[in-house]
Amino acid sequence: MFQVAELGRKITKREYKERSESLRQELLYLQRRLQESGDCQVIVDFAGVDGAGKGASIQKLASWMDPRFLIAYAWGPASDEERERPEFWRFWMQLPPRGRIGLFARGRYSRPFLQRAYGNISEAEYDAELDRILGFENDLAEDGALIIKFWMHLSRDAQERRLTALQNDPLTKWQVKDIDWEHWRIYDQFVAAAERTITRTSTGKAPWILVEGEDENFRSLEVGSALAHHLREHLAAKGIALDSEGESPPAPQPEEDYLPPRPDGLVTVLSRMDTSKRLGKSDYKKKMKKYQADLHLLQRKALKKGVSSVIVFEGMDAAGKGGAIRRIVAPLDPRIYRIVPIAAPTDEERAQHYLWRFWRHMSRAGRITIYDRSWYGRVLVERIEGFASRDEWKRAYAEINDFEQRLVDHGIVLTKFWIQITPDEQFERFAARAVSPLKRWKLTEEDWRNRQKWYDYERAAHDMIARTDTFHAPWVLVEGNDKPFARAKVINTLCTRLANRLDNG
Repeated sequence: MFQVAELGRKITKREYKERSESLRQELLYLQRRLQESGDCQVIVDFAGVDGAGKGASIQKLASWMDPRFLIAYAWGPASDEERERPEFWRFWMQLPPRGRIGLFARGRYSRPFLQRAYGNISEAEYDAELDRILGFENDLAEDGALIIKFWMHLSRDAQERRLTALQNDPLTKWQVKDIDWEHWRIYDQFVAAAERTITRTSTGKAPWILVEGEDENFRSLEVGSALAHHLREHLAAKGIALDSEGESPPAPQPEEDYLPPRPDGLVTVLSRMDTSKRLGKSDYKKKMKKYQADLHLLQRKALKKGVSSVIVFEGMDAAGKGGAIRRIVAPLDPRIYRIVPIAAPTDEERAQHYLWRFWRHMSRAGRITIYDRSWYGRVLVERIEGFASRDEWKRAYAEINDFEQRLVDHGIVLTKFWIQITPDEQFERFAARAVSPLKRWKLTEEDWRNRQKWYDYERAAHDMIARTDTFHAPWVLVEGNDKPFARAKVINTLCTRLANRLDNG
């Protein structure tokens, strides 16, 4: 069975660049149509041989598509809370809502698969476990969910090369553990269990797709193409109209800029920032390699000591929050972080205090929670757009300070970033997005209209920083006109703060 995934296929960088651009356009388009229809959920599972690219494939898809409508999650050992409930409870709890895509690793197959590979359960017992998983998948598929399962494969020799390469790279050394080499030593047992898994559970409603994992470029294109193919077929079967070219509609481009003149005498903490700071390409590569290596080592120590981090990103539209977040998580184990993109509250969230939806996303000890926009929306967009009354947003400063004090008192490392760009820089980024097939989904009429309120937001941000820049939760202001400079500053700051916490307690 696995010979088809041991052919040594590779893709050149040039071919990868050409094909990946059109594939990203297709995926973004299909994701947008899925989100607009809100008709079904998409569940994408990754399993397979250690080192074959399960986590890397999730990160690649997450970087290609709109993160606001993605859930990426990797299961580890069950927590105390999870062990007190039926096993499938935790799988139900992480399902994406309709209109969104969930990318999952080390999921429902992991525990029984390992038990079978080690010979701890019989074939009959394993089949019974697989039947329970099939029942779960059938329930979801009958309700309209699209389920795609990728089995990432490497030959025994390719796995050895991959694990050795990971182990020899300071940036990825942490990914290889003794258990990975133990699995390599019993490779034949793993392959036998894998074959049984695939033949028993690859169905028309939830197929397994074998992917050769040795070449990163080939692997990425195979996974992305298969996802696009199945997603297009599923949406079409649901009666959702699709463009044959798979291209997003042109982004809005106003005839004139909405930005008003700067008010006389307006001076803020943001207007005093030196946004001309730059970092050269070679310096950026050198620093980022060091900072990312430091970050993953520090986070491993934090995980052992149970030190959690909460990272908050705020800033004007197109300031570069998403790009900074992607550089933070690149060297991290997907099992230990969660990105929470904050949009308009749901009906469930509106029925609660506005801080409730942030409390619910707090991670366990040693993990990282990253908020792409945050509770500061109460004193920014809700203040400016009138979604909160004057009394509500004015009292929010004290509520937020108290909330953050509780996090810090618990031992959480809380880091708050405001990334600042100039109005001219924002205009250039908007214009570039408007003509880019890969970025125009980010640009809306609302983004252009918000420029009309640029100085209202600047005043609100000034007040926010003045009222919530506390000793226990200070703001880090990041000069964002130069993306390399901003990204390097963000990761270096995280390393410094986490190191201080681990060293000083």
